[in-house]
Amino acid sequence: MRLILIRHAASQHSQQGIIADIHGCTGLTAIGVQQAQTLAKRLRQTRELDHCAALLTSPVLRARQTAELLKPVLAVADLIEDGNLCELLVGVADGMSNKAYRAQYGEFAGPLAPNQAFAAGGESWAEFMQRVQTTLDQLAKTYANQTIVAVSHAGFIVGSMLKLFDIPRPGTGTWLDPSNTGLTEWQCVQNTWRLIRYNDEFHLKNQHVF
Repeated sequence: MRLILIRHAASQHSQQGIIADIHGCTGLTAIGVQQAQTLAKRLRQTRELDHCAALLTSPVLRARQTAELLKPVLAVADLIEDGNLCELLVGVADGMSNKAYRAQYGEFAGPLAPNQAFAAGGESWAEFMQRVQTTLDQLAKTYANQTIVAVSHAGFIVGSMLKLFDIPRPGTGTWLDPSNTGLTEWQCVQNTWRLIRYNDEFHLKNQHVF
């Protein structure tokens, strides 16, 4: 399987300082739309993903809007929503401002407290990492010998790096930060994963879309 993970384009929730899952997300900014269109233009010109067999997306609005802008270029029949591609699930914090969340819950410790839920009804870091691994394994099984594109979120892309390279926790003072519409590509052959590229954002160079 050839799996291209694409982080959604720039979103309103990030600009507004809102924690946004399904209910809290209000979609892309104007710049985000331009980013996705720029990526679509690149793919149309390079034809690097012409053999895409399926286009998957997180059901969160910012991801789905990004995928919809890419769909005509990839020429797939359907857009497949997969809730397993979502960011870490935030439960009752969906729609809450970052400031309000910190006032009520403090800072989310993530890998430093792996069994602590983000909020009531949300995932812990350990649960999220297990979901990432399970999803990658299932995609490799379902789409063996095919090229697929999945529009997802920064956390899922970072999680793929941590799980597939078996990194127990992010290094102190160092972190991965995929760009909006950046491409991360994995290849899986006979259960062996290989990183082909990480955060390829060539289409954004010299473009005023940041």
